[in-house]
Amino acid sequence: MSNQVEFVITRTVNAPSELVFKVFTKPEHLKKWWGNKGFEMNVTNLDHLRPGGRFHFNQKSPDGKELWGKFVYREVVEPEDLVFINSFSDEEGNTIRAPFHPTYPLEILNTLKFREQEGKTTITMRVGPWSATEEELKTFEGGLESAQKAFAVLFDRLEDYLASVVSL
Repeated sequence: MSNQVEFVITRTVNAPSELVFKVFTKPEHLKKWWGNKGFEMNVTNLDHLRPGGRFHFNQKSPDGKELWGKFVYREVVEPEDLVFINSFSDEEGNTIRAPFHPTYPLEILNTLKFREQEGKTTITMRVGPWSATEEELKTFEGGLESAQKAFAVLFDRLEDYLASVVSL
């Protein structure tokens, strides 16, 4: 982590790590649970899942507005570790400022560990700014509580989705 401001989410899900890893890395899974509730996710590009590879996507709100984002993978150790930089982007994949705050960090480092025991997987996700300015760090720190709540909702969606996939 390049900066010390971060939050950690830990959740144990009722699915093997191989499936959990796929749900975090395969477009057909990601589009069913990742992102804002009520938004439709469209995957425009998933470069090979490797360091330097990219996942470029957009989310369309119910009223038709689009938000673009991308992941740039830094480390991929299937099915145990996944590290990527997440950022907002334009349609071409260029990194842009977050639409909700002019000093939100341009890049967020996400470090995920998937550890399986007896068919259940504990996911530990560390989230924090990458190469951020002091002002960006303060903005991120000021929004920690709301970000943690948003990720808790996202992980609830993940659990619901995994339950539907595991039961197939």
